[in-house]
Amino acid sequence: MEFRILGPVHILADGQEDSLSGTKQRTMFAALVMAGGRAVSDEHLGRMLWDSNPPSTAGAQIHTYASRIRRRVGNEVPLVRIRSGYRLLAQHVPCDLTRFGGLMQTGFKALRDQRFELASEQLREALACWNGEALADVTDHLVMAERPQLEEARLEALEARIEVDLILGRHRQLISELTGLVSQHPMRERFRALLMTALYRSERQAEAMSLYLDGRRILADELGVSPGQLLARTYEAILSGEVRTVMPHQLAS
Repeated sequence: MEFRILGPVHILADGQEDSLSGTKQRTMFAALVMAGGRAVSDEHLGRMLWDSNPPSTAGAQIHTYASRIRRRVGNEVPLVRIRSGYRLLAQHVPCDLTRFGGLMQTGFKALRDQRFELASEQLREALACWNGEALADVTDHLVMAERPQLEEARLEALEARIEVDLILGRHRQLISELTGLVSQHPMRERFRALLMTALYRSERQAEAMSLYLDGRRILADELGVSPGQLLARTYEAILSGEVRTVMPHQLAS
């Protein structure tokens, strides 16, 4: 058995996907999985299911969803009632979120230790845990509460993986991917700094400089701020020719 929430929410058992029936049942299941064995109160579940307008039958409906989830996970994964809430005792069940977090931290440590091949391997495996947008088929209330932090973790892992690839000399292969990421996240300065580095190392200095100027304009127009230390120091490193030996994470330190 395996739980998956980094994409459509479902249970994988005996090679078969069980997507659970109904958005609210998936929402409650995902909230319990994300709690990592901690108790989740009826009040919190009610907010994730109905926001600030739970029906008068909210308690009974939550009880019904719990009963249906118990049938899905079976006796090997206890879902227990704790005062006015529930705990899903599933620490022994593989979960894509847990696997992603473990691989990401191992990759970050390998990067700090300058074990770059290991870092690349671990971060690629971490990102492979994702199957589209996290919590793809739950209520908007749970999405708004939980997806931003999950997406931020994914982007941090992606930035680190790209940085490792740059260290390993894969700058030319990264330009297309980074161009798309900068377009999708124009105010995320690390992607822009990484693309500037890849362009400069590919003998495309003018494009790297133009990318910085575009970023400076966007930040000024949208937020009224100047580029942060990372982007500014990457620009300075390109001007001085030091970017060949200095990586963005070092520039930010």
